[in-house]
Amino acid sequence: MQVNTTRGFLWSDVETRTLLNIWGEQDIQTALDGNFRNSFVYRDVSRRLGATGFERTPEQCRVRIKSLKRQYLLAKEGNIRNNGQYHKICKFYDTMERILSNRPALDPQEFIDSGAGGEEAGEGLEEDGEDALDAYSESTGECPYPAETEVKLEYPTIPIPIPVKVTVGNNSTSVRPHNSSASNLSARTPKRQRKRRANFPMEKLMEQFLEQSAQAEDSFYRIEEQRLQAEDHRREAEHTKELHMLQMLGQMFSSISSARPSSSATPSKTAPSARAPVFSSVSPSCSRGQATHLRRPSPKKDCFTQQSQLLNPDPQALVFERYYSLGSTSHRGMDEDILSLVKSIVPPLTSKKHKGQDGRIGIIGGCQDYTGAPYFAAISALKAGADLSHVFCTKDAATVIKSYSPELIVHPVLDSPNAVEEIEKWLPRLHGLVVGPGLGREDVLLKTAKVVIEKSKARDIPIVIDADGLWLVAQQPSVIQGYKKGILTPNFMEFTRLYEALHHEPMDISDLQRSIMQLSVAMGNLTVVLKGEQDLITDGSKVISCSIEGSGRRCGGQGDLLSGSVGVFAHWAHTASAAGMGRSVNPSMIAAFGACSLTRQCNSQAFQRHGRSTTTTDMIQEIGPAFKKLFES
Repeated sequence: MQVNTTRGFLWSDVETRTLLNIWGEQDIQTALDGNFRNSFVYRDVSRRLGATGFERTPEQCRVRIKSLKRQYLLAKEGNIRNNGQYHKICKFYDTMERILSNRPALDPQEFIDSGAGGEEAGEGLEEDGEDALDAYSESTGECPYPAETEVKLEYPTIPIPIPVKVTVGNNSTSVRPHNSSASNLSARTPKRQRKRRANFPMEKLMEQFLEQSAQAEDSFYRIEEQRLQAEDHRREAEHTKELHMLQMLGQMFSSISSARPSSSATPSKTAPSARAPVFSSVSPSCSRGQATHLRRPSPKKDCFTQQSQLLNPDPQALVFERYYSLGSTSHRGMDEDILSLVKSIVPPLTSKKHKGQDGRIGIIGGCQDYTGAPYFAAISALKAGADLSHVFCTKDAATVIKSYSPELIVHPVLDSPNAVEEIEKWLPRLHGLVVGPGLGREDVLLKTAKVVIEKSKARDIPIVIDADGLWLVAQQPSVIQGYKKGILTPNFMEFTRLYEALHHEPMDISDLQRSIMQLSVAMGNLTVVLKGEQDLITDGSKVISCSIEGSGRRCGGQGDLLSGSVGVFAHWAHTASAAGMGRSVNPSMIAAFGACSLTRQCNSQAFQRHGRSTTTTDMIQEIGPAFKKLFES
C-alpha cells in the first residue's frame, strides 16, 4: 500500500470524504455519544484514515471535523432563513446532514443563559461563546452550534425608588423614598447608552466568525508549511555536509591504504605466477582482529601492518583486508574493489562448455497462493548466467508457473506423498538450491523443505534460504545452523524474527552491524544478508556493505530476484574456491555481494526507464545489461 507522505495540513476532497465516512460509522458515533473524553476516538479515526492511505494526526482529524460542523451549521442556518442562500458554504452538506440528522440536537441557549446577565452577556458573546462551545466539544466530541438561535439580551437590575407612607403625629402621612441614595444617583448619573447587539442577525455573526476562523486557520497552516520547508532545507544541508565529509574521509583512507602495501611489501624469491589464486591466505592474527577492528579502529591492530609482513601478499586479498580494516562500508571505491573479486569468479563464456556446466539451480517453493516468487527466483538465476533452472512446486501451482516461461523446468511434486524421494533424485544434478520463494507455511510443505535441506547438506550443495524458508529456520534453527555453504537473505522483519528467536530478547536496531554479526555467530558463522537501504553481509567475523545506488522503488519480488542470483553466484564462488584457490575470504560472502550489486543495479536501471511504475518484471529485463556493466566491463 502506497502511503500519502504529504506533510501539509490542507485537506483534499477525497481525503475529507474518507474522513467523513470513517467519522460517520456507527461505532465512532456511539463512542462520541457515550464518552466525555474523546481523544481515544479520534486516535481510532486517525488510525483508520491511515489504513486507507492518508496519514493524519488525531488532532488534525478533530480540528477538521470541528471545522466541517461549523460550515454545516452555518449552511443549515442559511438554508432555513434565506431559502438555501448559504447552502454553498458547506461543500459536504449532504454527507454531514446524513450523519448528524440522527444525533440529538443541542440547545445553544444553555451556553448563552449560563453566562453573565444583561449587558455583560451581550458584550462577551463574541469572546466567550467560542470558549463555551470548545469546552462542550472537548467533553462530548460534538459541535454545539444551533440550527437557529435568537440572541437573548438581559440587563442588570437597577433599584427603583418606591414611595412609602410613614405615619407621623396626628395621623399625618408623608412620603419618602425607600432608597433615596439610589434615586439621587440615578438622577445625577446620565443613563449610559447600551450596546444592542440584537440588531445583528445571527447568521451575520456566524458568517463573520467563520470567516475569521478560516483566515486564522489558513494563516496558521501557511506559517506551519513555511516552518516545515525551512526544517527540510536545514536537514538537506546537514545531510549534504555529512556526505561531503564522508567523501573526504574515504579519499583520505583510500590514499593511505593504497600507499601502505606498496611501501611495506618486500621482494619475493619466487615471482607469483600469472594465474595467481583469487583468495590468498591471511595471517591468523589479522583475521582474528577484523571484527574488533571493525567496531573500534586502532592503529595498534592495523591489519595492513600485519599483512605487510607476509613475503608474498596477494593484491586481491589485500583489497578485501583493506575493506574490512578501514571499517568504511559506504564508499564506492570499496564496492569497486570487491566487485573486482566478484568478476574473477564469473566463468568465461567459451564454446568448449556443455549445457549445465555453468550452473543448474533448484527452487523449492511455489503453491496455489504464491506462483510469482518461484518464477522470479528461477528466471533471475537463468538470466544471471545459470544454464538450467528447476522449480519444485505443488501440483496446483505448476501449470501457472509453466505458463510464465518455457525456459523453466517445473516439477509438480512438492505436495505429493513421496515429495522427498522425487526431489532427492534430482539433487545430484543441482549445483545450488534456493529454498523459500512462494513456499507457504503449511506444515506438510515446511516438513518436506526441512528434509530436502538435510539431504542437500549431505551432498555439500550451496543452499540459499529466503522468504518462508526463513520462517522454518526461525522455528527450527538447527536445520541450517553451522552449514558453511548456507546463506540467509532476510529483510528487516524476517531478520528481527530470527534474532529474537535465537537470542530471546529484543534486537538493538541502533547498531545493525553488531546485531547481524551476533545472529551469524549464533547460527554457526552462517553467511547472512540483511536487505535494506544498504545491504549488510557478514559471516560472523566481518561485515561488508553493498551501497551501490538503487532507487526508492520497493515492489514485491525484488527479494526473489536476489535469492535466485545468490544461488548462481554461490555455485561460481565455491567452484572457484575448490579449484585450488585460497580460503582467506568466504566464497559465500563474495557471492552475496555480487548478487546484491546486481539486484541494486537492475533496480536503478529499471527505475530510470519506468520511474514509479517499476516492477520486478522490469528489473528482470535489466539483468543482462546490469551484469555486463558490473562484471564484464
